[in-house]
Amino acid sequence: MLQKLSAEKHWQPYKGPFTITRIQPGDILEENKDFAFGSLSIIDHAVMKKGLTIKMHEHVNDEILSYVWRGTMHHKDSTGIEVPITTGHLMMMNAGRSFWHEEKVKNDQVEMLQIFVRPYESDLEPTIQFHEKPIRNRDWYLMVGPEESKAPLKVRQNVYILDAHLRQGDQLEIPVYQGLSPFLYVVDGELTVGDFQIKKKEAVTDLEEPLPSITGVADTTAVLFYVDMNAPVSMEGTISGKWAY
Repeated sequence: MLQKLSAEKHWQPYKGPFTITRIQPGDILEENKDFAFGSLSIIDHAVMKKGLTIKMHEHVNDEILSYVWRGTMHHKDSTGIEVPITTGHLMMMNAGRSFWHEEKVKNDQVEMLQIFVRPYESDLEPTIQFHEKPIRNRDWYLMVGPEESKAPLKVRQNVYILDAHLRQGDQLEIPVYQGLSPFLYVVDGELTVGDFQIKKKEAVTDLEEPLPSITGVADTTAVLFYVDMNAPVSMEGTISGKWAY
């Protein structure tokens, strides 16, 4: 059965120059006792104003995908890497036992997702990965997958993450990953899934049947997750495992 996560269920732990709309994927499920959808823990849909600096801070046991939809976020970390993260330039921080980073917005406003996944165990080796992808791919593009997968970015969990950019009127089939459950999130725009209309900051899932095809009501950016709902997880993450704000 299709289930929808409406935008009014979200909350905002930060407002102002740094505004976060916190999506708790587990809220899509009835009687779910956890805010996570399997190991998919948190999606922070962030808007960062020009001139903002988020000072150097630590993450432990978080797997974090930074997905910039608009603008440029300047990243600096404890390994000495300094790099601009912009649309199509993906960053995966596998924090493991400890990873420090800083974020700055020097020019235009940034809108982005920070996606937190619980790793399969605690205190793994910290690492960071980058990947350049097509900017406006109208079909699904595989961005992230498990270590044994062919995905360009690796996550220490049985999770796949894809994106697509539909134009108004486009119809797109949803791929199927056997044994995994889908979670489809709209970054911007609006689409139809079955009888549901899914707008910006809303999501849909079906734990029993494959998701039906989607149609763009407007130009739409969507991120599709496939999650192993029974995978072992670490609950020690700075953000992914427990509340930090």
